[in-house]
Amino acid sequence: MKPQRPHPLTTPRAAALAGVLFGLLFGTALILIRTALPPGAEEGAQWMDAGSHRMRVAAILMPFAGIAFLWFIGVVRDGFGHLEDRFFSTVFIGAGLTFLSMMFVSAAIGAGLAASGRDVVDGSAHTEVATFGQMVLIVLTKTYALRMGAVFMISLATIWLKTGLMPRWLVIVTYLLAVGILLASDISMWMTLAFPVWVLIVSVLLLVRAGVIDLDRED
Repeated sequence: MKPQRPHPLTTPRAAALAGVLFGLLFGTALILIRTALPPGAEEGAQWMDAGSHRMRVAAILMPFAGIAFLWFIGVVRDGFGHLEDRFFSTVFIGAGLTFLSMMFVSAAIGAGLAASGRDVVDGSAHTEVATFGQMVLIVLTKTYALRMGAVFMISLATIWLKTGLMPRWLVIVTYLLAVGILLASDISMWMTLAFPVWVLIVSVLLLVRAGVIDLDRED
């Protein structure tokens, strides 16, 4: 029997749907985390009474959002083709994975704190732990993860600018959003939503390019 020749792997045309899925799941998770920790809320364990369920749901959604984000990175990198530059690609992939890891940790901290409220032995100690976890979650999300997301955007926009793979308007919008996130991430956690919205826009453009979405079709 003649051995079958191996076939090269190709990226599915609809793989960019992963970016849409990430934007929806990640955006929902961020809204749940944000509403569980409303602005001006007192530091301590009080937020867990009303926000523990939202934090648990966010922790459930986050791994699936992360899987979709990995697919999104793969689809974007596949679009580089022979134009890929190893320097910018390394920054692009590194920043994306660092961003995702920090968001995983943030969701895990929130879920752990929410679950710990069921077996409280020392109320004062639990309040101190809750305050510490709340501050770590906020700082990790706003100060570190969000800025890594901005680096991801800047490196990708630079690749698009040098190769011409994406429209110039998208490059400009990406730079503006990334700079805004870098400068204003500590002002409001709502700035985090700019990242999944941006991923949604990029994913739609990739789907149009792949022919999955036809904007010129008339019904």
